[in-house]
Amino acid sequence: MGMAASQARFLGLTARKTNVEYEGQQINQQRTTLSNQSANYYNDLLGMTVPVPPSVADYTKTVYTFEDGALQNSISTMIAQNDGTYLISYTSSWTDDFAVVSAGQSIVTRKGTEGAYTYNVGAKELRQMQTLEDDDIDGMSEEELETLRGNDEYLKTLSDDQLKKLLKEENNYISMLNAQYGQADWMVRYVENTTTKTWTPYFCKKQVLDSAIYSNTGSSQSSIPVYTTGSTDRTEEVKGVTARLEQDSTGRIISVTLKPGDPDEVTYSVTTNTVTDQAAYDDAMNQYEYDKYQYDQTVQEINAKIEIIQAQDKNLELRLKQLDTEQDAIQTEMDAVQKVIEKNTESTFKTFG
Repeated sequence: MGMAASQARFLGLTARKTNVEYEGQQINQQRTTLSNQSANYYNDLLGMTVPVPPSVADYTKTVYTFEDGALQNSISTMIAQNDGTYLISYTSSWTDDFAVVSAGQSIVTRKGTEGAYTYNVGAKELRQMQTLEDDDIDGMSEEELETLRGNDEYLKTLSDDQLKKLLKEENNYISMLNAQYGQADWMVRYVENTTTKTWTPYFCKKQVLDSAIYSNTGSSQSSIPVYTTGSTDRTEEVKGVTARLEQDSTGRIISVTLKPGDPDEVTYSVTTNTVTDQAAYDDAMNQYEYDKYQYDQTVQEINAKIEIIQAQDKNLELRLKQLDTEQDAIQTEMDAVQKVIEKNTESTFKTFG
């Protein structure tokens, strides 16, 4: 190899070595960037809060109850007083067997002309109830009572005295319906229980009947809410009652005396129960399951990103090893060319020396 060719070869190898070193620097910079990204992901994992399942104990409390006839009383608060008594509040619950309750819905048929419609459920015609004074009811004549009976099969079974009592009873129905379902004009029909031979009232709001949409055949296009008599649970909160409490050796309340020292003071035995708010606990457990799913999902996503970074870093590492091998080969060749150049130089100087 001639002097010029050797020099050209050496310069080419030098350029290649420089490029290899530059590429190696770029790869190291990329690996540093990947390392920073990986560290950030690990920091995200360390900063995450692991969901903790709810404890039943957090939703369980001790409840003190006492009975007063049909009333079930549950003490809600107890505030100690300086004289050793307590101000307690409690919730009374009972079953009202003579309440008005929802009876579902029915299809109603309308007949007649505007302003003089009649309404039927099946074959039963509804009658509008009237709020009447007791004196007015007591003073109704036989003719008025007979007119009221009309074609109503239930009213026809009642004597005059029974019918008057029914009208007074309907005054109470109207009051209860207005209090529970809103002020309105009310219509009623009575349905016989063929087994017990008793008659049960069913009520509808006249305003709802008047505003409903009816088909060409007179049937309501939608069901009409219906109410009847039945049983329902009632509650009432009693607050700020002075009481004296008796406790056993464990501190558990065993009796409560309401209005101690008063002529009408009364003592009740207290029952201790441990009650779990299952609905609240279930809600908390559902929230935990959701949070756990979110946590697991986030961890899986971060781990997937870290795996991608590790794979990219592995590829860069392999490329860096290839460049290192290539650089060694270039260096070896450069050393060989350097020796050739030195030999050519020595030979040239000897020739002209």
